[in-house]
Amino acid sequence: MALPRMSSPHATGANRTQKVMLQVLAALAPGALVLLSLYGVGTLFNLLWCSAVALGTEALMLHLRKRPLGVFLMDGSALVTAVLLALALPPYAPWWLTLLATAFALVFGKHLYGGLGQNPFNPAMLGYVVVLVSFPLEMTRWPSPDTGLGLVDGLSRILGLGAPPPDAWAGATALDVLKNNHSLTIDELLAQSTAFGHFGGKGVELVNLAFLAGGLYLLWRKLFTWHAPLGMLGALFVMSLLFWNGTGSDSHGSPLFHLFSGASMLGAFFIVTDPVSGATSNRGRLVFGVGVGIITYVIRAWGGYPDGVAFAVLLMNLAAPTIDYYTRPRTYGHKKPKRGFKLGE
Repeated sequence: MALPRMSSPHATGANRTQKVMLQVLAALAPGALVLLSLYGVGTLFNLLWCSAVALGTEALMLHLRKRPLGVFLMDGSALVTAVLLALALPPYAPWWLTLLATAFALVFGKHLYGGLGQNPFNPAMLGYVVVLVSFPLEMTRWPSPDTGLGLVDGLSRILGLGAPPPDAWAGATALDVLKNNHSLTIDELLAQSTAFGHFGGKGVELVNLAFLAGGLYLLWRKLFTWHAPLGMLGALFVMSLLFWNGTGSDSHGSPLFHLFSGASMLGAFFIVTDPVSGATSNRGRLVFGVGVGIITYVIRAWGGYPDGVAFAVLLMNLAAPTIDYYTRPRTYGHKKPKRGFKLGE
């Protein structure tokens, strides 16, 4: 069977896409290993189950769209979406929740728009937001890093079998504790809550450091430019610095706290760098990243959710075409286009 023709640039064929996706998966490995060491079998089950659902959904959609399975199924894009979702979803989330998030991401976030390269939204963040809005209780049950479950108990929890774990098994994250605090100072929160680590969320700060290392590896490999990650992290740092009220009871957290809590590093290096749903020019990527960082902080500080990375990315996905229009580079040999008109023209 002849391969379908690809539009320019021709260097982005299936083989190159597969190599890029494999490098992304390798860069995600350090964060996955840290999550696995913190939460145990739950993270492993998320990775295996999300990957199986993603590959099955991808094969089904390619069959329905009459596309060659061998070319598109093995490009690795579905597997990257699955791994991103598996690492973002709570460990020990019900099996049906991970299935719904992954299938929705592939069907409505990718194939509904024509497949890889045509999606206006980041598929992984779309699937994540759908289950977050639909099932907020299940999405907020993150286990404490020091109360991991064994293989049998973990699978029983995931499959919904047996008695539920004790209340001490799962607790609010550091972002959640800080958002719902109205009377205690930061020092009092640190003394009373076990959700905080040295400068971020307990355990989560190590996860963010691991994703930072993986992101720097991809940056070194030149899989993307520095503009979008620096834009997001820089805007998040500046916003948290401007509205940081020290250790007062109305403090929204220090800049370091926001950089190393939640999905900050995962979003900065593995989400906003998506070449399809983000901006295309370097200046546009910088604006895109800044927008994600500002919206993330606004949601964390004054919104209804403790972490706003997924919402911020989807909102900026909507703005990406407009950003591209106003930040497109000047074409050699052409005059700079006019942005307005004179009276009488």
